[in-house]
Amino acid sequence: MRRIITATVQNKSGVLNRVTGLLQRRQFNIESISVGPTEVEGISKMTLVVEVEDKQKLEQLTKQLNKQIDILKVSDITDKAIVSRELALIKVVSSGQLRSEIKDIIEPFRASVIDVSKDSLAVQVTGKPEKVEALIELLRPYGIKELARTGVTAFLRGNKPQVAELPSYSLL
Repeated sequence: MRRIITATVQNKSGVLNRVTGLLQRRQFNIESISVGPTEVEGISKMTLVVEVEDKQKLEQLTKQLNKQIDILKVSDITDKAIVSRELALIKVVSSGQLRSEIKDIIEPFRASVIDVSKDSLAVQVTGKPEKVEALIELLRPYGIKELARTGVTAFLRGNKPQVAELPSYSLL
């Protein structure tokens, strides 16, 4: 089963390596991982999409992550009300004649053209992974020259910030 796990971590060297090492040792496949700073200085948020066999393995994973010294909070947010997005940059083979056809395809996805060259068109799309994947499949017949995806990033809906619930730490 596919799970979305968020981890609030101290923004220190080696944290990402320790997390991915733990997942590798426990034989969890990481589908995607995104990391970035939060609104609190010195704190980052990781969003991991992992494939987990069963609930027991999931509990084991969250317990192991919580034991890591630089991890402040771990949550499985898969079944909660969340906002999640992914960004993809797609470079498509495109001569002058096909450009309007490709633009018609990307319009319903609210994607945008971000670069044009003599023989290609670069498109940016954000949304749920299913939306991103659907656009990629529609563009595939035109010839995808290059593809870059960020992976999922997510947080809980509503007005309760997750970081605010953390104990304060001195980062000196």
